[in-house]
Amino acid sequence: MTAEEATAPEGSERADGDGHLEGDGPDTETRPLTSEAIRDALPQDLDSGGVTGPYMFPDNNRRRIPAVLYWAVSAACVTTWFLTRDSHPVLVNAGFLWAAAGLAVVGAYSFVAGWDLNIDERDALVVAVKQVGFPVGHASAQMGWRGMLSRPTWRILLYEAEDPPTQRGLVLVDGVDGSVVEWFVEANPENWDEL
Repeated sequence: MTAEEATAPEGSERADGDGHLEGDGPDTETRPLTSEAIRDALPQDLDSGGVTGPYMFPDNNRRRIPAVLYWAVSAACVTTWFLTRDSHPVLVNAGFLWAAAGLAVVGAYSFVAGWDLNIDERDALVVAVKQVGFPVGHASAQMGWRGMLSRPTWRILLYEAEDPPTQRGLVLVDGVDGSVVEWFVEANPENWDEL
């Protein structure tokens, strides 16, 4: 008996290994999982499952939205301090100023880290293909961030166009200006003879 079975109340439901819901009661039946049973999901702008056209990766500059919110709360703290500076103890009022300063700093960091994503995955793939110097077959792109200022960087994994590929490469392409940050090429160590 698993911990989930031991703690499940009578009449509750759990998923079996085949993706069906099972009830504990005697009159229950097995039925397929529904979308109501799924609790964890990607935000709509990151879910590419229903996309029929080209997928647009969300721009990194969305980080500027919380920056503005931090600044607004910081301004509210300064306003509260100003309006209550004579009627409350010094420590309470100093707390408002400290909170305002902290929120202003966090807002500044969030604003600076909200780089504009000028290079999409297709542009990064073109840069990576030029860098590795061999004809590319399969390739994969992943967005990552580097450095304290969280600069967007495309990680492009490329395989040579031969069947099976004899070389593979990894190229890091800056998402802001399209420059190559790092790259390397190696002989493909994978054995694909059985495939």
